[in-house]
Amino acid sequence: MSLDSDVIVDRRRMRRKLTFWRVAAVVIAIAAIAVVGALLSPGSRGTFTSSGSIARVNIEGLIRSDRERVEALERLSKSQTAAVIVHINSPGGTTAGSEQLYDSLVQLKAKKPLVVVVEGLAASGGYITAIAADHIVAQQTSLVGSIGVLFQFPNFSEVLKTVGVKVEEVKSSPLKAAPNGFEPTSQEARDALDSLVKDSYAWFKGLVKERRGMDDAQLEKVADGRVFTGRQAVDLKLIDQLGDEKTAVAWLVEQKGVKKDLPVRDYKLGPRFGDLTFLRTAASITLDALGLGSIARQVESAGIDRLGLDGMLALWQPAATN
Repeated sequence: MSLDSDVIVDRRRMRRKLTFWRVAAVVIAIAAIAVVGALLSPGSRGTFTSSGSIARVNIEGLIRSDRERVEALERLSKSQTAAVIVHINSPGGTTAGSEQLYDSLVQLKAKKPLVVVVEGLAASGGYITAIAADHIVAQQTSLVGSIGVLFQFPNFSEVLKTVGVKVEEVKSSPLKAAPNGFEPTSQEARDALDSLVKDSYAWFKGLVKERRGMDDAQLEKVADGRVFTGRQAVDLKLIDQLGDEKTAVAWLVEQKGVKKDLPVRDYKLGPRFGDLTFLRTAASITLDALGLGSIARQVESAGIDRLGLDGMLALWQPAATN
């Protein structure tokens, strides 16, 4: 019996040691990945561009305000790269984030020849981003447009009424913190939001009209919130040309005097800390090592982008289908 007890104790000790070294290995791996991520941050990535290349910038996913991205584009404008091709695949995002990105690209365009290539989608705030360029290229089946503004908020008043909960509040004026989602939205609050949406919508339409050289009749055809295919968008003046990156390079050579046969090299913009792929991967590895595989899978598949969206949205939301 004593021998069996010793064996059991030894096994438990070995398991503890094995668990310790597994966790230690995961921590070391996370640290190593973090170092690699830091080395590939915009500050160091920017040195990869040169006068003998064209910079490729990728704008993907939801667009939000991002100071790191602004600074990375400022560094690119001061680099020796010959030109910039901006690839867009985005349904939009916040109006403030889209405006910030648009302004950054306009400033970059003042220093470097710049062309946009729509990969699959440049809708709403993604289209605001695209029209910063003087030339937009899209594939025939790409989707562009969705010129419009959205303000959404949940209202839990009926649910609270059902469970017998009432939220009390004292505020300085009727429109302070309205709507709040805890009571039916007053007409005054709805009118105030309507004014915000219409003002931002007017700004969006004015931007499209100016940048794409449209008259009022042309603008009305495209400004009802719909998206259009690349084939439709050419005739509607939403884009300039059908094609891909090779088409964009040819335009830079023919129209901007960029040297022929220059290589196109990626210029990475710094992602948000919470969006870093290596952090999600590291978190998944750690959870797996601790035996929490189901949670690890949720981390891998979680769509965390939407969680950071606040305020007015310039965002394309296709209707759900059954």
